[in-house]
Amino acid sequence: MISLEEVRSRLELAGQSHLLRFWPELSADERDSFLGELSQLEPGELREHCRAAAEAGTRDSGAVGLLDQRMEPVSAEFIGSVSRSDQETLKQWEDEGFRQISQNKVAVLLLAGGQGTRLGVPYPKGMYNVGLPSGKTLYQVQAERIRRAEQLAAEKCGSSKCTIPWYIMTSEFTLEPTEKFFKENQYFKLDQSNVVMFEQRMIPAVSLDGNAILENKAKVAMAPDGNGGLYRALVDGKILEDMERRGVQYIHVYCVDNILVKMADPLFIGFCVSKGADCGAKVVEKAYPTEPVGVVCRVDGAHQVVEYSEISLETAEKRNADGSLVFNAGNICNHFFTLSFLKSVAEKFEPKLKQHVALKKVPYVDEEGNLVKPDKPNGIKMEKFVFDVFQFSKNFVAFEVSRADEFSPLKNADPAAKDTPATARRALLAQHYRWALGAGASFLDGENRKLPEKPSLSENEEPPAVCEISPLVSCFGEGLGVLMRGREIHSPFILDEKKAEEIRKCQ
Repeated sequence: MISLEEVRSRLELAGQSHLLRFWPELSADERDSFLGELSQLEPGELREHCRAAAEAGTRDSGAVGLLDQRMEPVSAEFIGSVSRSDQETLKQWEDEGFRQISQNKVAVLLLAGGQGTRLGVPYPKGMYNVGLPSGKTLYQVQAERIRRAEQLAAEKCGSSKCTIPWYIMTSEFTLEPTEKFFKENQYFKLDQSNVVMFEQRMIPAVSLDGNAILENKAKVAMAPDGNGGLYRALVDGKILEDMERRGVQYIHVYCVDNILVKMADPLFIGFCVSKGADCGAKVVEKAYPTEPVGVVCRVDGAHQVVEYSEISLETAEKRNADGSLVFNAGNICNHFFTLSFLKSVAEKFEPKLKQHVALKKVPYVDEEGNLVKPDKPNGIKMEKFVFDVFQFSKNFVAFEVSRADEFSPLKNADPAAKDTPATARRALLAQHYRWALGAGASFLDGENRKLPEKPSLSENEEPPAVCEISPLVSCFGEGLGVLMRGREIHSPFILDEKKAEEIRKCQ
């Protein structure tokens, strides 16, 4: 255990001696715990972190339009599209993706360091049940999609078995409950050795005058370092070495809260591999000019994501001759990286990543040791974003997908207007309803009357029938014709493995 004198000396070097001001009041256990925490703070890094946070917090945040003259859309030759590509090309890309999966060269990496605070729950978002008829959580849906993708790749490519390792980046807040949840659910029948959890770093929250904040007398207020903390966490957890040992070459990175995410999407993987990309991003067409999503574009010739707050309304509303938005490629935090690219980021580029500033209300103890819950922002949390590495790519590509099929994030509690359990549930059930209609099924109500078919639904429109399809039966809409063609189905309907087997036996 590091000594008090050494910790005191390190804090003096960092200009943060105030963190020990309640030391005489602490119990023996509190002192041991606090010394352990403080020993993890490297003096030089802490000093620079607090300085940079204070400087960023005082910087003018209202300087909109600075990037407008430096921005240009991603060139057409670097963009692929599901809707604008012919079926033969799409099949070639998908086949290539399945080939790479069958050779155990593809991994998925989940960004799951955030808590479900905005959802009003005290546990990680992946454990959330949005109210599907099956009662499945986000983690279970994603695990089952991995199992199905492994099965499909093996079947299509004649492999006896293939593995898609699942790397899960957690934080101090989410690691323990996530590990416990997976153990309680037997890792959703995935091999435990192929589910690798690792932890991103935590960094101190800083007051507006540059002091690290105490959340109680014996604990510094800490926060995850953003999803861009991935690149340091890959090194800290020796994840890159693990990937290399397994023979992984391509990594599909995504956020936990998108209920429609296609795990190890063979189409996306195949497109990126076919183009020789080292870095790729899925994008969706912006719903409207001022939609608060980042835009994938080029700034000074380098690819990056520009936040909606960094451009003027005039630029956001610019249109092409055909009426489409010039800056239309909405970022959905769904990325492709080669292992060699991730290595280069970790080794050379991570220190160059931009620090983003968030002003937050951070509970703290005042000079008398009383807990204060501020009613306005009093602290600065610095974070890095996963997409800020695009600029270092030698061959970046973007892949445009359908929002209705691939993007419905879960961020807010009901009854907020968007990105809620209700909207996520609706998006998934609407997708499964479309799959069922496309496979030739029709739906009946409780009195055996045929329900009207509505293959096209608005974003806020509930499907006429409730139909949930297990990812273990179909995770991309594949293989449903043999199970559903010509069938009249009563709503609600759950097509799971057991039901699928019953149907096969009756055919």
